[in-house]
Parts: sequence; structure tokens; C-alpha cells
Amino acid sequence: MTTVVRLALLAALGFALSPAHAQGDPPITIDTHVDIPFNYMGEPRFDVGHDTRLLVDLGKMERGGLNAVFFVVWVPQHALDAAGYAKAVKQASQKYDGIGRMLMMYPDRIRLATTPEQLMANHRAGLLSATIEIENAYSLGHDIHRLDAAFDRGARSVGLVHVGNNDLCTSSLPDTEHGEPAMNSAGDTGMSDFGRAVVKRANQLGMMVDISHASDHCVRDALKVSSAPIIASHSGARAVLDHPRNLPDDLLRAIAAKGGVIDAVAYKEFLKHDPGREAAEKALQERVAKQAGEKAYDSDDDDYRPEMEAGMAEIQKQYPLATLDDYVKQIRHMVQVAGIDHVGIASDFDGGGGITGWKDASETRNVTAALRQAGFSEADIAKLWGGNLLRVWGEVERHAQH
Repeated sequence: MTTVVRLALLAALGFALSPAHAQGDPPITIDTHVDIPFNYMGEPRFDVGHDTRLLVDLGKMERGGLNAVFFVVWVPQHALDAAGYAKAVKQASQKYDGIGRMLMMYPDRIRLATTPEQLMANHRAGLLSATIEIENAYSLGHDIHRLDAAFDRGARSVGLVHVGNNDLCTSSLPDTEHGEPAMNSAGDTGMSDFGRAVVKRANQLGMMVDISHASDHCVRDALKVSSAPIIASHSGARAVLDHPRNLPDDLLRAIAAKGGVIDAVAYKEFLKHDPGREAAEKALQERVAKQAGEKAYDSDDDDYRPEMEAGMAEIQKQYPLATLDDYVKQIRHMVQVAGIDHVGIASDFDGGGGITGWKDASETRNVTAALRQAGFSEADIAKLWGGNLLRVWGEVERHAQH
């Protein structure tokens, strides 16, 4: 796609970089990956219309200048059997319901966006936007019709897999503790027939296909099977930090060559190798869970306890998180490899994300400032913060209409 056509597409959305944006907020800021707890909006501590311990609530978005979020319907991986599928479907439904409650309770602050045009219209009206992303399509319960149902509920992106192999494809992090083979050429079998069917149906619906968490083989299969551009909603660069969740340069180039976008993720383990911190966090989780009388650590309950917050503050003193400089370094590499038209931004807030300088949504403007300090132009920053994602989303929609 030529530069002229790209600019025309963004202009059609009302997305233009005017002099007024210089050294101010970008035209739009979109975070493509924010997790939510299972009881989201179901109890006062998770009511995002008020100040909460969550890293993203409406007040933090408004104060930080974060205009739009892809809220994630994530489920953990269970067994590939009827009971596992049923549990995953039920867990996903909880999260759709939570997002729905947020939208019903605060329509004067945030609205659903199911198209790029709707997202920009919300922004022009002074409203925040919520878009829904599936993470781990295991939650479809091995039933292709549930993808249509998810689309009807507002989902516009489908993440194929998470930690552990599922019925669609192999994961970049197989569940070796429960017998899955370690990640190597023999264990990485790529995409299943059901996975291919999901990708093709997503193309027909106009739903973006997301390969974050997928194995390298699965990513290559998705690139072959999908007739529309694909995305990585929250991934890093393996050349910068060697982690199986990060993408190698050849796949960054391949996603870009197909017209897609890779959203650089501000997640500690994909930006900085720190085994000491990992061990300290695990010990803290076990200690907090034991004090609460739980059999095992539960992030939905334990992450928001005061003792967890105090413990994490102590860990931070000894093992500092990755910084905005680390994050910008990752972005710069991805831009150099994939091109400025094919990189975006994701926090993974409330799913483990959060770094020094961008600890929650209220610090979103710090990212823009860091990009400026690193020498990115206003036009480039506009692309990174949402222009690229909106272009790909629009292309996926148009592809579905043909």
C-alpha cells in the first residue's frame, strides 16, 4: 500500500496530524492490550468508574490521556476436553458481562467501539473507547460458531493462543509442567485445522487475527492462512531480548510485509532479564496466598491485597523494573526492522504489564514524551499510538466486505 493511500485511509477516519498536536497529545492513543479480572465491575474494588487498585480505570485513562483500550477476554488454558471447553466458555462470558456492565454504567465516559470510525467519533465527542479482544481462542470451546457470537458481543480481535498449547495452535510457551513438549522444532507443530478455520472465519467477519503468544510455526501458518493483514497485540523483539514470547526479526518483517502491525509490549520479562525479581515475586505470591488461607496464588484476589502492594514496593527497590528507555529501545528496533507503519503500543496492564515511567494508565503521556526525546517525529508518534492499528483494522474490515 502506498503512502498516499495510507494517508487517505486515515484521513477518512478523521485522523489527521494538525499543528495543534505538536508537543501536545497525539491525535489518538490506543492501548491494544489491557487485562481485566474475572469479577470485573462485579464488586466495588473493580468498579472502574472510581479510583481502584487496577492499573487501568476510567479516571486513570482520563488523567493520563489514554483514549482507547482493547479490553481482553482472557481465559487460562485447561484440558482439551468437554469439561475444559465448558469452563473456558463460562469464564469468557464473565468477562464479556463485566465489560458490558462498565459500558452500561458509564455511557457518559466510555463507549464501545466496533469500528475505527466509531472509535474516532467517540474521541471527537470527548469519550473514551472500549474495544474487545479475545486472548486464547480456547474460550471458543472448539466451536466455530462462538466466534460469530463473540463478534456480535463486540470482539474485534482474536488472539489464537496463550500459555500452553490449545486446540488452535502451539504456544510460544508450552505447558511443560503438565507434559507438553518443550519448544523446539519437533514440539512446534503449528496450527490445527480448527485454527485454520478460525482464522478464515475471522477474515470473513472482519475480525483481526492476533498472533501474540503463538509459536513461530503458528505465526508462519497464520500468515499463510490469513487473507488479511494480521496483528501481534502485545509482543516484543527477540533480537533485543531473547525470550520465546518475543518475535524474531524475520517474523517482524513478515507481519509487516502482509500489511500488519506489531504492538510493542511494556511487559517486564520481555524487556529485561531479571531472574532475581522473578524469584522474589513468586515467593511473595506464595506468601500472600498462604496468609489469605488459599491453596494457591490467585491473581484476581491476591494482586490487589495491600500486603501484595507493599511487598512489590520492596521488590522494586531491590530489583527495579525495566524503564521507558528500555521500552523505547525495543520500539526503535521494531521500527527499524518492520518499518514505522507497522509498529504500535501495548501495556499489558493488569496482566503483568507496567514499567518504571509507565506504571499505570495515568502515566500514558510519559510514553509520548519518551518517544519525542528519542527523536521520533510527531507523525511517527501518531502512527505508533494508533494510526497504524486503525489502518490495519480498516483494511481487515474492507477485506471482509469483498
